Amino acid sequence: MALITLRKNLYRLSDFRMHGAALKSQPLNHVHKVVKERLCPWFCSRQPEPFRIRFHHAHCKKFNSKNGNDLHPLSGPVFSQISDWVRLEQNVKNGESQTFYKRLSNLTSSEEVLSFISTMETLPDTMAAGALQRICEVEKKDGDQGLPKEILENSIFQALCFQLEKEPSQLSNTTLVTALQALILLHVDPQSSLLLNLVAECQNRLKKGGLEVRNLCILGESLIRLHSSGCVTLELIINQLQGEKLETFTPEDIVALYRILQACAEKVDEHQTFLNKINNFSLSIVSNLSPKLMSQMLTALVVLDQSQAFPLIIKLGRYVVRHVPHFTNEELRRVLEAFMYFGYHDRFFTKALENRVAAVCLTLHPEVVCGVMEYCGRKRILSKPILNAVADTFVCQSEKFSPSQISALMEPFGKLNYLPPNASALFRKLENVLFTHFDYFPPETLLKLLHSCSLNECHPVNFMAKIFNPFFLQRLQGEESRLDRLSRARLTQLFLTSVLECPFYKGPKLLRKYQVKSFVTPCCSLETPVDSQLYKSVKIGLIDLLGARLYFAPKVLTPYCYTLDVEIKLDEEGFVLPFTVNEDIHERIALCIDGPKRFCSNSKHLLGKEAIKQRHLRLLGYQVVQIPYHEIGMLNSRRELVEYLQRKLFSQNTVHW
Repeated sequence: MALITLRKNLYRLSDFRMHGAALKSQPLNHVHKVVKERLCPWFCSRQPEPFRIRFHHAHCKKFNSKNGNDLHPLSGPVFSQISDWVRLEQNVKNGESQTFYKRLSNLTSSEEVLSFISTMETLPDTMAAGALQRICEVEKKDGDQGLPKEILENSIFQALCFQLEKEPSQLSNTTLVTALQALILLHVDPQSSLLLNLVAECQNRLKKGGLEVRNLCILGESLIRLHSSGCVTLELIINQLQGEKLETFTPEDIVALYRILQACAEKVDEHQTFLNKINNFSLSIVSNLSPKLMSQMLTALVVLDQSQAFPLIIKLGRYVVRHVPHFTNEELRRVLEAFMYFGYHDRFFTKALENRVAAVCLTLHPEVVCGVMEYCGRKRILSKPILNAVADTFVCQSEKFSPSQISALMEPFGKLNYLPPNASALFRKLENVLFTHFDYFPPETLLKLLHSCSLNECHPVNFMAKIFNPFFLQRLQGEESRLDRLSRARLTQLFLTSVLECPFYKGPKLLRKYQVKSFVTPCCSLETPVDSQLYKSVKIGLIDLLGARLYFAPKVLTPYCYTLDVEIKLDEEGFVLPFTVNEDIHERIALCIDGPKRFCSNSKHLLGKEAIKQRHLRLLGYQVVQIPYHEIGMLNSRRELVEYLQRKLFSQNTVHW
């Protein structure tokens, strides 16, 4: 095994051994010159300043894990589990190595690590890689940044790197992949001789099939961060891992395997059989996953589109609940994205999310706040603790949200038809932001934002003249010179709102060419289609009550763009008219047969788009009769159904037909 002599006060080094070769005859300045010349290409940026790591923020992200070869969170008691190091490096088992790793785990800065290394008489390659990895961890605690200049120019640090680059073929598998992982996380230039030599040696051993499971997983993740190998090398890693028994994989290895497959997502169909095997096995390790590993697994399942692995997703969802207080901002955002993708939610996760958001909402990153709101909006979760906390956060810290984030934050209030206790302050703040930064909002974002405000009767009267202005509409059309159907529907409903609910508005009107004839759109409708099963039940009761199918009409499109679930026409004396009659109509009854999808999840609270529809129908002269699913579900017989409909439709209990 290669050894390097590192004595105290290396700047006075007179005896510098490398790989068993004594360099006593070389003067100190010569040794430093050689080391510096060899190391300079590794850490030089494009600027002439020496010894600076080239940053690769887009490619290198924070990486920590509870596994001994990955990085352990700084909040934990140790840098890496000593038992893992002993297991991974079988030829270093003496008491000195145990003491070394225990001492190393207690150091909290790069300076301390290098100072400790300088006290070592000799340093095996394994310990050198461990020291490098510890430096990587302590430097990552404050974010994804490279090493400071004083560390790069430190002679001990340079000697560590020089030792690893000198003869990589002499390094053990564990030392090799550990060193590669740490250097990549420290943003070493991918084109440096140091990294090129280590990568080449890894690929050489990979082709010979000499790497163990853990080392294959570390190598795969390292190459993904390096973005240098493409799918060819990763495919070779995957093929070798397929031949191993999954029972021998640690939870960290399984998640690493998911991430390697994620990097080759375009070939997911070729690996689906293997993925099915991994998905089934992963059910047994969910309880052992850390918050970081759990978020990584969920992200991989999304990228790989593993919707068929719903048993695994459900189990992950159950165990995620206990980790909600411990997720980082980024981890929580990824969990929310995965749950939205797979359509998963449960009340326990919602409760845990409420507790965290209510406690720390002011300190959450804007992206996470928007992710939480988007999750509530998509899953129709009316969580007052979350909505109230987010409203308070926006009032206090509106400046930290971008235009798109403001829109994402505000839209769920309209969708869920909810006004927080500080609604007046919330919309006053929003109005001030819009007045100040109106031109910074993308047209489509602005339209969605103002439309969502109108859903819960917070009408953007001061901005209607601007959005009905031809100049704004031209911006909204963009280069295609046409508006999509959903944007036209929103504009039409806003215009209808200005006419029906804001009679004092005297500004420009929406031109006919921008209006739609129906609010039912193919993709994202402004109306929820009637529940077919619920309609069939009501239809049977109406036939029994009215005597014939002739006396009511389903799915009637009104001249005002809304579609009625059922329309019943009455003459002046209260007689029910056949639906084919268009004369002598004194009153129209609009039956709103409201299924579960028209309400917030697990509640009797109407969604915003259904509330505005019923509001507008009443203002248009319809007698709106709501038939909610939770009332129909309580009826036990056909007779009860008829009596229920009679009470709903005819308050005087007198029916004429």
